[in-house]
Amino acid sequence: MKIRPDFLPLSRPALGAEEEAAVVACLRSGWITSGPKVQELERVFRGATGAPHAVAVASATAGLHIVLAALGIGPGDEVVTPSMTFASTVNQVALRGAAPVFAECDYGTLQVVPGDLAAKITPRTKAVIPVHFAGAPADLDPIRAAADRAGVPVIEDAAHAIGASYKGIPAGGPPSPGKPGNIAVFSFHPIKNITTGEGGMVTCYDDDLAARLRSLRFHGIERDAWKRYGKGGTPHYDIREPGYKYNLTDLHAAVGVVQMGKLAALNGRRAELAKRYLAGLRGVAGIDLPEEPPYPHVHSRHLFIVKSARVERDEMIAALAERNVGAGLHFPPCHLLSFVRERFGAKEGDLPQTERAGKRILSLPLFPGMSLDDVDYVCEAVREIVSEAAR
Repeated sequence: MKIRPDFLPLSRPALGAEEEAAVVACLRSGWITSGPKVQELERVFRGATGAPHAVAVASATAGLHIVLAALGIGPGDEVVTPSMTFASTVNQVALRGAAPVFAECDYGTLQVVPGDLAAKITPRTKAVIPVHFAGAPADLDPIRAAADRAGVPVIEDAAHAIGASYKGIPAGGPPSPGKPGNIAVFSFHPIKNITTGEGGMVTCYDDDLAARLRSLRFHGIERDAWKRYGKGGTPHYDIREPGYKYNLTDLHAAVGVVQMGKLAALNGRRAELAKRYLAGLRGVAGIDLPEEPPYPHVHSRHLFIVKSARVERDEMIAALAERNVGAGLHFPPCHLLSFVRERFGAKEGDLPQTERAGKRILSLPLFPGMSLDDVDYVCEAVREIVSEAAR
């Protein structure tokens, strides 16, 4: 094949003139920290998910941190989560002094296996964190049922799932009208389906929890800068418990408001590109394509992850790079990370399907600015690499 002259990255944010204009307007307004644009983004997000509370934060990691803190999770507690997730999920559990307990994933879909998650719940379990992996939702009904039996909350790791839905319910949404849903944490990192540069959102259904999250995200101060220094505000404040500096700024939120208006179109383009990948790689020996979860859902197509069963994964990534194609690794299994092994006693062999997948997975380029020809080029490159390895 003829090598393309330019490098095709794994991802590139879909930003344009509207986002630029929104940032300029924010700069000219004189209000660039947390203020009216953050409130607008929170309002848009409540509408998108159906959750009554949306709390904007500096990152999804920050959001998970204050959720665990607000729930009082600490030393002696356990949190059940899949190992097939970004290390941030496990890091925040460990930083609270709690122990992560790992559930198996399905090799085909990479989603957590609900039965194994349920089996890992003990009297020490204080929360479960299912991960909506690569943009497909986890099977929430049996997960929530298991959590309800144990009397513990479900925290949806929805970092990949903006625009995804489970049985007609948006990620982070209520299971039925008028019924409370789960806590959910979303990411606006540049690789995600929408971005604010850096940022995140926590949605929830408990008034007291939402109030505590708002306090913890900004030093423990109950009123943000907009309420203290905006028109009609008062600079006085009190602190009942110390908090963190995890607030989102209006500069970031201004971008997010524009991006949320484009979400359907951006995800639609991702779906089109993923469909092209599936057609272009179907039947290629040694490439295991992503399988669709068997329950009704809408996939946000955050990542397109294949498994290289014939060519060693790192060799595949290197061969793609030689052809000017970027690739990613999402993710090394968390139970095999050095600090997890040393601190919590995890070991190889604990999660066979996760480990099998972990040795083979790689993410191919997927972002709205790609052309169909770009996808065809990647597919041709993969076919050539596999074919050369078979000789």
